[in-house]
Amino acid sequence: MGLEELRSGIDGVDGELVRLLNKRVQIAMEIAEYKKKNGLEVFAPEREEQVISRVMAKNEGPLPERSLAAIYREIIGSSRSMEQVLKVCYLGPAGTFTHQAARARFGSVVNFEAAADIESVFESVSKGQADCGVVPVENTTGGVVIETLDTFMSYDVKVCGEMTLEIHHNLLARCAMSDIRTVYSKPDALNQCRRWLMTNLPHAALVPMSSTTAAAEMARDSENSAAIASREAAGLYGLKILAASVEDRHGNMTRFLVLSKHWASPTGNDKTSIMFAIRNDVGALYSMLLPFKKHGINLTKIESRPSKVRAWDYVFFVDFEGHAEEPEAKAALAELEEQCRYLQIMGSFPRAGE
Repeated sequence: MGLEELRSGIDGVDGELVRLLNKRVQIAMEIAEYKKKNGLEVFAPEREEQVISRVMAKNEGPLPERSLAAIYREIIGSSRSMEQVLKVCYLGPAGTFTHQAARARFGSVVNFEAAADIESVFESVSKGQADCGVVPVENTTGGVVIETLDTFMSYDVKVCGEMTLEIHHNLLARCAMSDIRTVYSKPDALNQCRRWLMTNLPHAALVPMSSTTAAAEMARDSENSAAIASREAAGLYGLKILAASVEDRHGNMTRFLVLSKHWASPTGNDKTSIMFAIRNDVGALYSMLLPFKKHGINLTKIESRPSKVRAWDYVFFVDFEGHAEEPEAKAALAELEEQCRYLQIMGSFPRAGE
């Protein structure tokens, strides 16, 4: 076939896609009306994840699964906006990896609001100023985000979703690499690129900043300076990407949580986050974990943090497979609550794809 015939074929497919997309939106509008009449929440994370999973299962290529998922996130976000344009608060400023994660999860048809710190995201969701919030919780290189765990102790918000984002750091600047004397970035990013920086810019001073985008802004405004930041930051601040993917370890992933006032309903592929405090008895933590073993529940994470109530008093954060409303999980949590001083179910939510 010639080029014009192939393009004509594309035009025909595009016309059919537009017709089907509008048909989908019409059905979404009927769903919106049903939700309104029955007092149901606009954002249904469990349903959105089921749609994505079902579409991915039907994909026979050559379109990559990541691309298909991104397309459907936008389709779902556009359909959702026919009910209500969500307000999503995230750890800012614009261009951060948390911003990228929020856009990847909710699509672009959303009112995004950048927060100065993690606590401000919790506060915005808690007060109903935002429908959802997005915060980082752990990184495969840097470990847990302590501020996120600590803030859960002060705010009654729920985890209704999670997502993972592969983190790629880039060297951004207005000058040539040979002219760089200072490199700005968030401390975690500098640590994740330390070997590369020592090899390629051994004489540059490494200066910590509050965020990678603040670093990009500083690199834009300072002579002989560079930033370790995202591709999006390069576009926002008019910087050149001198070197891409300069992280020392590839496969660097960050996990983010979606915060809301509501849990997600069970999907059959869920995770639950809880926190609890134990009595100061010998073997107390061992006893707390026995109900999960008894009921065949797999723990995927356990962290401890000082309670900030008294010295040497700790709160434990646990993630486990399954939904809190499932029978075995319910039984395990009931037994745990009988033994511990305090138990809070932070939320049950669809598991992110690995």
